[in-house]
Amino acid sequence: MEIKRNHSQLSTTLPGGTFKLADDLTVTRLGYGAMQLAGPHVFGPPADHDGAIAVLREVVKLGINHIDTSDFYGPHVTNQLIKEALHPYPDQLRIVTKVGARRDVEGNWPRALAPDELRQAVRDNLNNLGLDALDVVNLRVGGLVAPEPGLIAEPFRVLAEMQHAGLIKHLGVSNVNAEQIAEAQSIAPVVCVQNFYNITNRQDDSLIDSLAKQGIGYVPFFPLGGFTPLQSDTLSSVAARLDSTPMSVALAWLRQRSPNILLIPGTSSVKHLRENVAGAGLHLPNDAIRELNDIAGKNGDK
Repeated sequence: MEIKRNHSQLSTTLPGGTFKLADDLTVTRLGYGAMQLAGPHVFGPPADHDGAIAVLREVVKLGINHIDTSDFYGPHVTNQLIKEALHPYPDQLRIVTKVGARRDVEGNWPRALAPDELRQAVRDNLNNLGLDALDVVNLRVGGLVAPEPGLIAEPFRVLAEMQHAGLIKHLGVSNVNAEQIAEAQSIAPVVCVQNFYNITNRQDDSLIDSLAKQGIGYVPFFPLGGFTPLQSDTLSSVAARLDSTPMSVALAWLRQRSPNILLIPGTSSVKHLRENVAGAGLHLPNDAIRELNDIAGKNGDK
């Protein structure tokens, strides 16, 4: 199937500019996470279908070329919305998805790492997005928000085989530790790592620095706290001093933390999307950064 794309130019004016994940894969450092487009608890359709479509079209209008999604959001909901809103896709748009989990009828997130489950998940992503090859597929392992010890070679090798078959262009990993990243790299190149990280949850500080030296992108999920919004007196104090908001400061801190950090804040509101873009562009002075860097040592300053 030949995929037609609309011609567009990659924006270099968004906060943070762009990051080169691979020779044929350059993304805006400010991306968009599509998870919140699904219904409550990331299950079922959105309450405002037209609003969800409007958000996705505004993402592209703003020049963002990096959309993070998964077919288990909904399930199937966000990918089908992306296809409805944006297909045929702009030629610079890069859609990053993930496999390794599924949704059951109760809305839980059981693992789905068996070879047949992974192959079906890739096929579902291709079908619901209307693509013949996926730009990036992340293998998601570990627990709900943190890595767990264990080998990941077997499921990662399944994705590497699908990459060799031309169904996947690039591979990443999610919810992993340094040893698991190295294990995956022994099988195929890893272009990005997606882990839980934000200004109050900084267990991956050393990992981010290591990946930056390798030219590998680091994509924090829940950059604004996710299901538990960020809480910090220090964050609020700095925001007030800069006449900004805590969420803007949190995004700006991530952008200035390391050049390989790619932001994917999610929202189901066009207004909040624009606020996230503006917030990520906030410049934090050195004294504010030093103050914010101490938050992790204060247990989130709650």
